[in-house]
Amino acid sequence: MDPVIVVGAGPVGLVLSLALAAHGVPSVVLDEGEDKDEPRPARTVVLRADTAALAERLGCATIRDEGARWAGWRSLRRKQELRRVAFHGEDLPAPVHIPQHALLRGLRDAVDATGLVRVAGHSRLDALEQDGSGVTAHTRGPEATWWRGSFLVGCDGARSTVRKLLGIRFPGRTAVERHAVAALRTELPWPGEGVLHRLPPWRAVGDEVTARPLPDGVWRLDWLLPARGELVTPDALVSRVRDTLAGWCDGPPQYDLLDTGVHTLHHRLARRWRVDRAFLAGDAAHLLGAVGTQGVDEGVRDADNLAWKLAQAWHHGASDTLLDSYQAERRTAVAARLRAADQSLPILRGSGGLRTYLPGAARGHDTLLTDGHLGLGALGAPPAYPHSPLAPRHAESHTAVGTPVGAPVADVAVTTPDGTTARLRDRLGRARLLVVLIAPGTGVWDRRHWVTAGVMPRLASTVSELPTRAELLVAESYPGASAHTVLLVRPDGHLVAAFGGVRPAELHAAADAVRGGAPGASEARSEHATARSD
Repeated sequence: MDPVIVVGAGPVGLVLSLALAAHGVPSVVLDEGEDKDEPRPARTVVLRADTAALAERLGCATIRDEGARWAGWRSLRRKQELRRVAFHGEDLPAPVHIPQHALLRGLRDAVDATGLVRVAGHSRLDALEQDGSGVTAHTRGPEATWWRGSFLVGCDGARSTVRKLLGIRFPGRTAVERHAVAALRTELPWPGEGVLHRLPPWRAVGDEVTARPLPDGVWRLDWLLPARGELVTPDALVSRVRDTLAGWCDGPPQYDLLDTGVHTLHHRLARRWRVDRAFLAGDAAHLLGAVGTQGVDEGVRDADNLAWKLAQAWHHGASDTLLDSYQAERRTAVAARLRAADQSLPILRGSGGLRTYLPGAARGHDTLLTDGHLGLGALGAPPAYPHSPLAPRHAESHTAVGTPVGAPVADVAVTTPDGTTARLRDRLGRARLLVVLIAPGTGVWDRRHWVTAGVMPRLASTVSELPTRAELLVAESYPGASAHTVLLVRPDGHLVAAFGGVRPAELHAAADAVRGGAPGASEARSEHATARSD
């Protein structure tokens, strides 16, 4: 079968191509520009713990080597500290803050190592055609070329050519927030901690400033600007730097200014994310970023959600229910995020009035902003898909555990039937479902005893007969689960269902539901991508 065509070699496009490769699916990445990204220290990415872990699993070494995991987060208002959050393990994992050029370099290195991804530089898309078995795309560059793919995904940014060629509207709001940005090397009183300071006493710098640490003593500072205002001159930005550092450090500290800029945030949401065999992901599908929400992070979630569904289609065929579920799940989740941000903006950015003086108002506002920056609540928490079209019908055998149906599973220790020990998260993304038996005490038994004892033989037989590939794992415990609970987990780590014991018929029905039912008519397959010059 032809490879998947990925349009755009930014973070989302590269993560998608790597996720497809992990599922055994080849791809061609059409890169409009050169295979390099100019270092811009002030252009950074914040990834939540789960998306950062995904990038690491896909081979991006710079997440670990060049990303900063914050030790904590402080919220200040005027001269008062309102809140301090300390990050600690699975209960509250730290976000990762990394320069975008370092993230791209790590993703490109991982792409080069896969053998399943071809990056075509200087390839600007200008036409695409679809038929019953694939997509044909035309690019112009040094040599005009036609590309043939099984599917096509537009990861080509806010001005997406794919979106325009598909005729998809992109409504929303322009200039929701503006920030002056600076990257500098200095020492601040909160090493390794992020800081959000509202209404600082030196009001010449504005109503809100944020400091987020990077490795090697570098910080990114953001000053909230009026949504529509005059251009920020270099002199004015340097003045903000000096006034802010002087206020925080009780005197003018030494600093090395590395990079500056002005960042304007828009909120937009594409009307459709799928047209037949063509899809949108990342900034091509949505724009967000106000009050701490993270656009690249959401784009990585798009890629993770879509990759296993395209892999199912590529390897085994897929129903429209499965392919449509990408839009149903991800567009709904991003729309909820945008709605939460838009509802918060009048509260946080309003003119004030009496509500400024209401008891607890400042702390309530702080909670909203903290949630967005730290990946909590409606503004930042990992999404759940409880109403997914892939959710199985409720059965009497279903039982409740600590993870709601449709939410990401907890990263517990698991053992495979061959005796290998790993983390549950490390078994994700391999083009198969996970079936996890909760069996206390197995960790101290010899494998040859427990693998043939109790419910294991019956469960192993059931898993082997499921309508789609699955891997059987065993865990000593899982939050809220009793002994002999069986969990069914999607390849992207979301819980499908939990069963009270081994229930072959119900497990089979749930596995069939999560693949969207039986695939449609099989499609013609070919060995490799075809590319021909005009």
